[in-house]
Amino acid sequence: MGETTRAPLHVTLLSLLALGLVWVVASWLSADPDILPTPLAVWQRIVEESASGKLAFHMQATLWRVLAAFGLAMVVGCVLGIVMGLSVRANRWMDPWVTVFLNLPALVIIVLAYLWIGLNEVAAVVAVALNKTAMVAVTIREGVRTLDQGVSDMARVYRMPAWRRLRHVIWPQLGPFVAASTRNGLAVIWKIVLVVEFLGRSNGVGFQIHLYFQLFDTASVLAYALSFTAVMLSIEYLIVQRWERSSSAWRRA
Repeated sequence: MGETTRAPLHVTLLSLLALGLVWVVASWLSADPDILPTPLAVWQRIVEESASGKLAFHMQATLWRVLAAFGLAMVVGCVLGIVMGLSVRANRWMDPWVTVFLNLPALVIIVLAYLWIGLNEVAAVVAVALNKTAMVAVTIREGVRTLDQGVSDMARVYRMPAWRRLRHVIWPQLGPFVAASTRNGLAVIWKIVLVVEFLGRSNGVGFQIHLYFQLFDTASVLAYALSFTAVMLSIEYLIVQRWERSSSAWRRA
């Protein structure tokens, strides 16, 4: 289904071009570059920030936090999801915790992490990871519940060790669910990272957006926001979507 519903490249490019035209018209109608600068003005600001080295420095800091928090959330979330999916007792005890973290506002977790751990990198990464771990656990748990019971029974009949059963039986079937968690995780995590940087870090894209927000510099805010959006879209299209297709290829074979 994913192959037929995904837009071709030319359709995606034309859609983005149409969005750019809407932006041009909106900036022309507003007639105020302080409110909505033109795409050309934002591009010029991107070039200026890139030439000074500031854009690369702050984007690198944000990307590191995104990858660190994403990796932590995926590892912990996958372990919890598999345990909850395989064990009814574990699911009964852990489900209320997962539900609490699913409904706890991200801002509350961020503030508490800064209050308890301090204004440092550990607090920033932990706060972001906690916001995503519960979502990953729920997705993986549902994936475990859809496993082919016949294949699992066959693995038990042949007395396959637990580690090999996890690697060769359970994990391949969870591929689409892990891919879905990856896509959703990256989409959510980088936005939360910007909030973390906005509130309590001294570098990163979120910090720069906070700085230029105080200066009422809309062009610079858009320059940093769109630059990092472009990076995340590149990861989505070049890495995540390709892996998602390959992870579910065995189902179509």
